[in-house]
Amino acid sequence: MSDENAQQIVTKAAVEGAPASGDGSRRRFFGQPWALVHIFGVETWERFSWYGMQAILLYYMYFTIAQGGLGIDKTTALGIMGAYGGSVYLSTILAAWISDRLLGAERTLFYSAIVVALGHVAMAVLPNASGLVVGLILIAIGSGGVKSNASAIVGKLYAPDDPRRDAGFSLYYLGINLGGFLGPLLTGWLQTSLGFHIAFGAAAVGMAIGLVQYSLGRKGLPALTREVPNPVSRGRLLAYGVVALAVVGVVVLLIGTGVLDLDELPETITVLASLAAVALFAVILSSPKVTATERSRVWAFVPLFLVNVGFWSVYLLSFTLAAVYGNDRTNLDLFGWQMPAAWVQSINPVFILILSSFFAALWTKLGRRQPNTLVKWSLGLGFVAVAYLLFLPFVGTGDHGTPLWGVTLIIFVWTVGELLFSPTGLSLTTKLSPAAFTSQMFALYFLSMSIGGAISGILAQLYNESDETPYFASLGIATLVLGGIMLLITPLSLRLMRGVR
Repeated sequence: MSDENAQQIVTKAAVEGAPASGDGSRRRFFGQPWALVHIFGVETWERFSWYGMQAILLYYMYFTIAQGGLGIDKTTALGIMGAYGGSVYLSTILAAWISDRLLGAERTLFYSAIVVALGHVAMAVLPNASGLVVGLILIAIGSGGVKSNASAIVGKLYAPDDPRRDAGFSLYYLGINLGGFLGPLLTGWLQTSLGFHIAFGAAAVGMAIGLVQYSLGRKGLPALTREVPNPVSRGRLLAYGVVALAVVGVVVLLIGTGVLDLDELPETITVLASLAAVALFAVILSSPKVTATERSRVWAFVPLFLVNVGFWSVYLLSFTLAAVYGNDRTNLDLFGWQMPAAWVQSINPVFILILSSFFAALWTKLGRRQPNTLVKWSLGLGFVAVAYLLFLPFVGTGDHGTPLWGVTLIIFVWTVGELLFSPTGLSLTTKLSPAAFTSQMFALYFLSMSIGGAISGILAQLYNESDETPYFASLGIATLVLGGIMLLITPLSLRLMRGVR
């Protein structure tokens, strides 16, 4: 299908109030298009495996060999975690290019899920550092494809002005966090009972279940999800392949020769993702396939991109911080039973499971009266800032001195901030996306998360358990300032967004 025909379908759907996918099915999933159930399912299992692995990954790196770990220095391990998180989102640019120019969103999602499954198998069966390297590379590449294209497919289920869109993304987010809740519970228990590799194996099994479920339901997705918006010519494809192999070769050489140090990985990812974002903005803004209205909306996305970087820099830090703080600073004793430290990372998904339905119902009830996305972002930043300031009363409690209820309260406030920011950010990206660059706009959104994830690794390396007051106070105040900036730029951003809220 040509770009013009695809745009006609979207326009017609917006006028008639039908889903942009053209799916006329009467079946509904909590009031949303039935096709959402297929993406909900695959994301649930993919997040089960991803969060299940991530919950114990940091421990696997810095626990001693006697404890079953690799014995990597903790500061280095924190940097690797940040670089890995940044790499996952950096890989979305490759996945978006493949989606928009080679395979379409649906097929890219399917093949990416297979790569993720292979990565979890590598973590489970390959010994020592070899399993870590091979597994993380495969999972980072595959997860980039799943993230960018699953979100893009959800956006294609709705007409541009469909008020159900934010509610649909909130339900989609619920599926993500259902897996995020169950994964750490299982892998955390298996890790303490049977060891790291058995726990990694459970993550691999979960991903395999997700693949089977998606294979059975993928034909029910709208045909629009399989279209290639901007196909590449065969002549250029070979040139792109040569460039990609050259880039990979240079990175491998730098790591192999020691020029690229493990401690510097977060800074490296930050630079690479920033350069990629600048290049991608330039490509989209200069494309003749982008209309004047679409170009204005892309310009509106530029300051929002920078705010997004700031949010994810402080929010993604919560995952590494929760792992270290949960293991070293939290009292995990429950009536004489020692809770696995990895279970702390299931607290956030529990609150999301509870609160996402509330927010979905709230946005649906308010409809066009709900606050615009930028106001939601400002509120989200405010809640995350408060969460960091809530650490301050527990400074000085010593090793394993912070009560579990205190950590739970902090994570609850973090979660409210996340739900105000992240699902609405995904929804806003679909609204601002030019027709010819839908997946690549999602790549820009995830590139902001890549930069934020890498910066969070740098911030994690600065954490000092013996001097926590300036650390948490600085994070809280800086996030509050960013929320204020968000409010100040809202009027200009809304004008550039040309009717998008």
